[in-house]
Amino acid sequence: MFSLKDTKSRNINVIFTLLQSESSYTSLEEGCFSGERHAVLSYEQVRRLNDVMDEVVPIHGRGNFPTLHVRLRELVAGVRARLEASQTEGGAGVAVRDVRLNGGAASHVLTDQSQPYSDIDLIFTAELPTARHCDRVKAAVLGHLATLMPAATPRRRASPAGLKEAYVSKMVRVNSDGDRWSLISLGISRGHKSVELKFVDTMRRQFEFSVDSFQIALDSLLAFHECAQLPIGENFYPTVVGESVYGDFHEALLHLTEKLIATRQPEEIRGGGLLKYCALLAKAYRPARPDKIKILERYMCSRFFIDFPELGQQRAKLEAYLRNHFVGLEEEALKHRYLTLLHGVVRESTVCLMGHERRQTLALIEALACRELCARAVLMPQMVVPQYYVCVCACAACAASAAYAPCCECCRPQLCPA
Repeated sequence: MFSLKDTKSRNINVIFTLLQSESSYTSLEEGCFSGERHAVLSYEQVRRLNDVMDEVVPIHGRGNFPTLHVRLRELVAGVRARLEASQTEGGAGVAVRDVRLNGGAASHVLTDQSQPYSDIDLIFTAELPTARHCDRVKAAVLGHLATLMPAATPRRRASPAGLKEAYVSKMVRVNSDGDRWSLISLGISRGHKSVELKFVDTMRRQFEFSVDSFQIALDSLLAFHECAQLPIGENFYPTVVGESVYGDFHEALLHLTEKLIATRQPEEIRGGGLLKYCALLAKAYRPARPDKIKILERYMCSRFFIDFPELGQQRAKLEAYLRNHFVGLEEEALKHRYLTLLHGVVRESTVCLMGHERRQTLALIEALACRELCARAVLMPQMVVPQYYVCVCACAACAASAAYAPCCECCRPQLCPA
């Protein structure tokens, strides 16, 4: 019998073994450091950025709390003003260096191709030397939410505790190993974009792959709207600078346009990198270096099982990822393909688990994949079952669907290793 501690020790030993060969993967990507990491956005990119920041976003609340509708740039300006205001004025007294748009929304702005995004990620770089500063940041954000409540709202309902319970879906604080930042995610309703406010003093790893490494400085656009009397036009728009924290901005943009997967310093990627990698595969991205991607896959699998060693943790992480990163009908349709690809990567590239542990994780992914097929069968009874997976469960949805008539024990799918 092996304990959880034994399993972790084995995983860590494998990690260090893999990292000895990981340098070959990284060194082959050295070219990405030679270019300029900053770039000035074109008019078309600035126009798309302005459209994103001009969007009225709904912040859904729990229970009978009303949905708050606020223009994104006004939300950013309001939160920043609260952060910089003194404590005597109800602010946090925190110096904000700049505000940036990050993640899928930044990628949407930079590419001419359709680039859907599930969240709006905003980074406020600020000085947060102590835990008390993070508490003041949280109070400032909740204080600004209170100003967005309808005027007739009773004061007791607009208390910090009530607002946190109603409008905050996730709150994270990190202060260790050179990382000092906090995250407040606003919006409860599933199927709608959430607004993630990240307050960063220091963060060692700000991206996983080159295609999610873009950050766009918003200060000049916000100042433009404060000062300019005319709308943005082709001959009249602010100078906006974008950055790729991956390295070469134009190479990262090429990866985004060509749907290529690349990274650097993979030893810094946390366990969630495996899930992001398989999500990119499900969206038709492909490795920039196919000959070296197996090294990265083995590393990501090992890192995932270090961060989520127990089956219950793995289930919670997978279900949360499916819930938060596949929003809308088009994305929902990718869930089964995503789980199939994840199953294949875990099956082929996991080298750090005992056989029964590996089988348990694979069975978990199979069950989730089957659940997604069943859910789609209810919505689309005439759906054709994909050839790469045959449902073998005996739930009512499968039994009632003609699409699952071929299911039997003698045609076990490739997805199942048994």
